[in-house]
Amino acid sequence: MEEPTVQFSDEDLVDNFPPMDDERVQLEDLEFEVERPPEGLEDEGSHSSAKKESKGAEKMRKTTTKDRVQAFHLRKSLNLLDKMHEEKDVFIQKTKGELRICRQRMDLLNKQQESLAAEIATEKEANNMAAIGRLQAASRRLQTELENEKDLQSKITAMLKDSENAMWHIEIQKGQFEDVRKHHEEEAEARQRGLEVHSAQQLQREREAMEKSERNRLLRARKSLHTQKELGLRHQKLVEDAQRNHRIAVKFLKASLGRVREREQKEEMESRKHMQRRMDAVLSLKNNITASRETLKKFQAWGQTRADLAKQKALTEKEVILSQGGDAFKYLFHQRRHQELEAQKRAFEEEQKLRKQEIVSRILKEEAEEEQRKRRQHPLSKPINRRTLRDKTWQYISDFCEGKSVLTSQQEHELLLYPKTVCVIKAISSESVQVDLGSISTEEEVLAEPDISGLWNKESYQSYQVPKEDMERKPVGGSKMEKDILARTMEQLRSGVVQKQVVSGREFKGRPFNSKPEVIHFKDFDIGKVYKKKITLINATYTINYCKLVGVEENLKDFIHIDFEPPGPMSAGMSCEVLVTFKPMINKDLEGSVSFLAQTGSFSVPLKCSTKKCSLSLDKELIEFGTYVVGETTSRIITLTNVGGLGTKFKFLPDSEFYEMDESQPAMKISSLFTCEEKIIYEKIMTSLSEQQLEVNDSSLVDLQSLKDSEKQLDDTEVTTAAVSAMTMIPSEEQAEITLGEVTEGEIGPFSSIKVPIIFTPVIPGEVQTKFKVMFKNLQSPTLYFRATGTAIDVPVWVPKATVDLKICMYDRLYQDSITVHTRSKAALRLKFEVCKELRGHIELLPETGYIQAQSTYSVQLKFLPRQSLPEDARKYFDPASRVLEAPMTIRVADQIKPVRFTVQAIVTTSDLEINPSEINFGYCTIYEAIRTEICLSNLSLLPQEFGFVGLPKYVDIQPNDGFGTILPLETLHLDVIFQPIKAKEYKFELVCKSEINRCFKVSCQAVGVHPPLELSHYQIKFSATSLYDTSVSTLYVINSHLSMNKMIHSLPRIGSEEAAPVGPTSFEFLLPPNSPIIISPSVGTVLPGKRCLIQVAFQPVLPKEIIYEEASQILNKEIETKPVFQKEIGQRKELWKQSLSVVRVHNRDRPTRVSTPQATELQRPVINSSSTEFQIAQATLSKAFQGKFNRFVIPCVVASGDIKDRKTAEPLSFSPHNTLYLELWCPAVAPFIVVTSHKGKTDFNFGDIAVGHRSVKKITLQNICNEDLTLEYSVLNPNGPFVRLNPFNKLRSGETQTLVLSFSPHENKLAQETLDIITKRGTLSLTLFGMGVASMITCSIDGNILNMGYVLARESVSTNFKLQNESSLPIKFWVRLESLSKKKTEAHQQLPKFITSHEQRTEIVGTQNYNGQSVFSIVPVEGLMFPGKAQEFTVTFSPDHESLYFSDLLQVVLFEKKVSHQILLKGAAREHMMFVEGGDPLDVPVESLAVVTAFDPEHKEEAEELKPILVTLNYVQLDIDTTTSPATRELQVGCIRTTQPSPRKTVEFSLDGVSWLQHKGFSIEPSRGSVERGQTKTINISWVPPADFDPDHPLMVSTLLQLRGDVKETYKVTFVAHVVTGL
Repeated sequence: MEEPTVQFSDEDLVDNFPPMDDERVQLEDLEFEVERPPEGLEDEGSHSSAKKESKGAEKMRKTTTKDRVQAFHLRKSLNLLDKMHEEKDVFIQKTKGELRICRQRMDLLNKQQESLAAEIATEKEANNMAAIGRLQAASRRLQTELENEKDLQSKITAMLKDSENAMWHIEIQKGQFEDVRKHHEEEAEARQRGLEVHSAQQLQREREAMEKSERNRLLRARKSLHTQKELGLRHQKLVEDAQRNHRIAVKFLKASLGRVREREQKEEMESRKHMQRRMDAVLSLKNNITASRETLKKFQAWGQTRADLAKQKALTEKEVILSQGGDAFKYLFHQRRHQELEAQKRAFEEEQKLRKQEIVSRILKEEAEEEQRKRRQHPLSKPINRRTLRDKTWQYISDFCEGKSVLTSQQEHELLLYPKTVCVIKAISSESVQVDLGSISTEEEVLAEPDISGLWNKESYQSYQVPKEDMERKPVGGSKMEKDILARTMEQLRSGVVQKQVVSGREFKGRPFNSKPEVIHFKDFDIGKVYKKKITLINATYTINYCKLVGVEENLKDFIHIDFEPPGPMSAGMSCEVLVTFKPMINKDLEGSVSFLAQTGSFSVPLKCSTKKCSLSLDKELIEFGTYVVGETTSRIITLTNVGGLGTKFKFLPDSEFYEMDESQPAMKISSLFTCEEKIIYEKIMTSLSEQQLEVNDSSLVDLQSLKDSEKQLDDTEVTTAAVSAMTMIPSEEQAEITLGEVTEGEIGPFSSIKVPIIFTPVIPGEVQTKFKVMFKNLQSPTLYFRATGTAIDVPVWVPKATVDLKICMYDRLYQDSITVHTRSKAALRLKFEVCKELRGHIELLPETGYIQAQSTYSVQLKFLPRQSLPEDARKYFDPASRVLEAPMTIRVADQIKPVRFTVQAIVTTSDLEINPSEINFGYCTIYEAIRTEICLSNLSLLPQEFGFVGLPKYVDIQPNDGFGTILPLETLHLDVIFQPIKAKEYKFELVCKSEINRCFKVSCQAVGVHPPLELSHYQIKFSATSLYDTSVSTLYVINSHLSMNKMIHSLPRIGSEEAAPVGPTSFEFLLPPNSPIIISPSVGTVLPGKRCLIQVAFQPVLPKEIIYEEASQILNKEIETKPVFQKEIGQRKELWKQSLSVVRVHNRDRPTRVSTPQATELQRPVINSSSTEFQIAQATLSKAFQGKFNRFVIPCVVASGDIKDRKTAEPLSFSPHNTLYLELWCPAVAPFIVVTSHKGKTDFNFGDIAVGHRSVKKITLQNICNEDLTLEYSVLNPNGPFVRLNPFNKLRSGETQTLVLSFSPHENKLAQETLDIITKRGTLSLTLFGMGVASMITCSIDGNILNMGYVLARESVSTNFKLQNESSLPIKFWVRLESLSKKKTEAHQQLPKFITSHEQRTEIVGTQNYNGQSVFSIVPVEGLMFPGKAQEFTVTFSPDHESLYFSDLLQVVLFEKKVSHQILLKGAAREHMMFVEGGDPLDVPVESLAVVTAFDPEHKEEAEELKPILVTLNYVQLDIDTTTSPATRELQVGCIRTTQPSPRKTVEFSLDGVSWLQHKGFSIEPSRGSVERGQTKTINISWVPPADFDPDHPLMVSTLLQLRGDVKETYKVTFVAHVVTGL
């Protein structure tokens, strides 16, 4: 409520007032200046009027700009003083009201104190301490409130006094500015009059515009009427044409309907005839069924008679056997099984006869074919006299048909040795024969006992070879082709049986027949009895169906018999009956099903057979006797129930005792067990007999006996172990308090129950617990356990509930309960009820004293009123953390020392609801939007409470459920408070929340409503589903509807209660969030009053780069982890395989061990950028797998007054944050409709580095993954560019895949890039094409492009290396060729030598070559591929076969089969001996002579080689006679050739003769003699200085001999020619 008081002076109001915009002041002044006529017009008018107005203009000019600004500031100060005066006045009135309310509260508190003092006095007289404490606490609380109100009164009084002082100062200041106020009011009136004139002119212009628009409207109306008339005439013509066509169509339709009706009548007659035939067939079928039933009844009667006779015979035999002391049941059962076995044997023999007849027929057929084949062929040589397999087979069959014995001598011998085999088989129980002899395959039977004698006779079969005709005979079961034909035929027959049922276009699927009951269950059966059950099969299909019995499962065939008469065709819903007969033979649970076949498929009915079992249970596992006084006796009943069909003996005994039930078994059970043993033994014997081809010997009988003995020993061992374990159990001590009644053991029958009493006789006070168990004679029934508890006390008065639980209670609310007190005493007793001292103000027991009669009960009323002071009053009994109160209560009994105590327990909780935050400031909100904030409503109580926000203003809404609901204990609900202002003002209101107990909780709210100067045509845009990397565009308008400052016409844009925004151009700017797929154009602009600006909003969804980078890193990691490791493993395996092979070769018996090499611990992972292949692959993969995404964006649009064009660069417009508009965008993104399926889905296609002039082609596969066909359009590529579309296609069907072929042909060395857009109606797919045109760049390691191989001995070779470096970014394929091997060589040979046709020497490229026709130079490799940045090493070999100094050739490096990159001149020289001299002037030609070289005689050879000329020319340059000049110098090289051939000399010695004489001539030679090592050269330096007597006109010529001594001796004649040159 406090508000600071500020005093303002005139100077302060002028100086401290914030400066206003100069622009606005100038605009206001300009409005008045506009109304004055221009000066130019005044000059053109009358001169007198000009003089008068010129004086007024001079006076107006005297008011400077400073005066206008000062006046404007004064006007603002006056407005501020008025506003402050009004606010102070309101504040003073409000303060006075609060002071009045405070005084009224103080009076009320004084009155309440006086009434409390009177009540305290009254309660003191009544000695009611609890009420006195309560009243005193209330009095203290009132005193505290009274003091607080006094402090508040003093504060309000001081505040009121300060406010009145401030009010006086403001009124004084207003009086000082009264004259200025009047002056400004007059100016305002003048300004208003000017505005009215301007408005009248504007209104006149608007009227003229309205009249013009009305004329235009009338003109448009006339045009529309004319257009409507034309449309009416056209419509009338169309209607007449339609009626004429309709009449023609009706005529043809009637004729068609007549033909259809005639066809339907014919079909109806045919259907009636067909139905009549079906009815006749049904009647005949019914008669046949009746006759068949009568016949069946007769057969059933005959069968019953035979069964009765057989039963009578069986009873007679049974009586005879029983009289003899045998087991009749076992005998009859074995006999019946023996009969079944005999029947199976007879059936098997019949089947064998049929198969043998089939074999005979096939043999006869094959013999007939053989005879026909023999007749056609020439007679062969006489066969060997040996019986074939067919002869033996035919002999066996003939003997069998004639009835002769087919036993061999070996079989007769076996029968004599083992005559007891048949006896053993007969002795075995026929019950245990479970093997279906008919299911044994023919091959197994033949192996066990051969039907054809002699096949297994080693004497006749050992040396026999099966002829080809016998190998080609057909097998017994038919050939493979016949079996396949039979299988296909059976499958066709089965498919013909099962047919699909389609009615009215609907195909029936499901179970064709329903069974009632669904499961055939025979419960609690006895062996030997016959059980029958009838089931009903109901046709569940749509129309007529058939039903056929297939049979039962194999394990039920011996016990289940089905009586079923196929009813024929059954209509839908019809039923038939099936009789199931069950005759149990063994005491065992059986499960299976009865299978049927219907026309629509097979179905089955489950069948179960359950033996009699015991199902025992107790009605309770815990018996609670409660509390009894020592000496009393009580009992409880426990019920043992058997819901099974088998009875058993039982015995109740304590858990600590042990009791052994009688293990005797009845004779029937022993016989059944004995039968099962024999069954197991028989199965084992039959298995052994089948494996040993029914060769039974004495060892089998021994095994049988040993098996029985072992089983008996096992049973004895188990019994002994059980007995020992039972004896080791130690019984626990018995408790005498809880015992069993008289009935502790007996026999319980099936489906019955027995009640057993449990007696409790307490002896010692305390709690007693005893465990009991129930044991049964039936071993399958588990032992049941239960326990009994009871408590013994020795007090006659007690409370049944030791703890009175009041559950959860709230403060300041009353809770009541009734407490019942019991007594065992036979006399009346006086009771006194006491409450602990701390809780007497909260809990009360009424009455406090009472009398309880003998052996009766007494009720006491408990009242619990928890107050807020409970935690302080009862600290000892109240837990603040859990809020649990445990209050002890005492009942004192007369003449009894020990009182009766009980506890009152309650959880005390508050009823408060907490709202967070308690104050809400919505801030500034425009009228075009709503602000939502969240409040938390917390229930501090432990009980659920209903709540509701009531009395909400119209501009506030609370959701969900409109602010109503139920809040659970300690729950916090999040509610949304939505505020939407309806006009621009300041809002202050309260939200009231009421609970179900009418408690109110308030939230204070405040907000400022804003009316912005601009508005949007749409505040929400919902884009259509846009595919990735496509664009959707929507438009809206920014509207400036602020045309006038008249608030009566429309609401003025303002912020709260501030001044309205001026009329004029208004600027806006949309602020987009970073990394958003939204583009707004224009995002900044200015809107003039009454105008609107078009805004385009584009939505272009893209995948986040973080997700793409993550997917790309995963792809890269997989490639890095798989490829290098896989290659490394392959290399390791190859090395290990080689090692293992070497080890195996050396050590043939040892196993080679493999050594695993450790893998690299860290892999270098390259950095992924947006242009990498992995990034594009990841982007394509994620785009194709994109499931769609929905984003919602809210874009703020800030608004400012003024035009952005007029602003300065350094002074931006001041945008108000409160005038902000918000645009909501709904942006759904979907997967693209056309995707690239090739190149791993990439849309960026890199053709790579392509050599200039070459072409690269890429095939791009496109797939339409949407559900409609798409028409494709393509953007235009640069016609002069390197990219070309080769096969454009214009349509792509749904799901179709087509290939787009693009080519790249670079023309220059640069990077080329273009974008190809594939445009459809659903979106655009952009393909980025780029490639690099690369010019090949190769550097050579040879300087000067000349490779000199030096000197080498003839017929030896020398090699050297050089390298070519690929400096380009693409691999280059190269070829190396020699000029001597090119096709141009023959053309060069046809020309004259160079030394003949030209004076220039040594210009031949291809020099001397070998005589043997091979090239003197060779190079390796001649072709290959140079990778980027790599170097290729070449080896050049020089191999001369004769002596010459002019071996040469040209080596060319050719790239891409076209371009010659480098030309290297190869040179070399060859000598016959190891020494050489080079230097001097050339004296011969580089081409060898074509003349034949004459061979010298050995005697004259040395003479011919003695003199080899060497010419050395020295030119001494003398520029000036007075200056000294350097001597003329030349060099000669003496070398020794390195050779691999053995030679007696390893060095070459040289010497020069006549050195002193040469020195006299001016020559200086160093050295004149010396030696040269192999592979080395030594230089002889020759210098010449002309002597004093030298004549420059006559050159000096001297000669000397140079001798070389190596493997031979060579002499060179060196001629020195010296000249003096006087100038250059």
